[in-house]
Amino acid sequence: MKLFVLFSTKQNPDNKFVSETSYRKNKDNQVNMTPQTIKQLREYGVTESEKLKLEYFFYTNNIDKARNLAVEFQKMNYTVKYGKSSGDKKLFVITGWTNKMAIADSVIIDWTKQMCDLGYEFDCEFDGWGTEPAQE
Repeated sequence: MKLFVLFSTKQNPDNKFVSETSYRKNKDNQVNMTPQTIKQLREYGVTESEKLKLEYFFYTNNIDKARNLAVEFQKMNYTVKYGKSSGDKKLFVITGWTNKMAIADSVIIDWTKQMCDLGYEFDCEFDGWGTEPAQE
């Protein structure tokens, strides 16, 4: 019976990268981590009204999915690049920088939710964000 299960079908026949369960868990995790990251920025003197660009990271299992998400970011006037992940050649990474935005908790949490939702829409997983406190 086990051999039949192993060889009867692919585990993911539609090539889906992000399941709904994974998306929901990741979104909860990203939203919960965001205040901690903002707290660290406050320790570096970044105020709520200060505007910074954020660097974002996504992963997926297909170059076309990566390209489609990159096109969406271009429409948002974000810088973006994509390609094979250096750590796992079966994955593709999408990364870039946003426009400047206020580093207010509510703004960044809403943006984080938006990134998780957008990633799920394009079957890519939002892997988080970072920034540099000293920007021009």
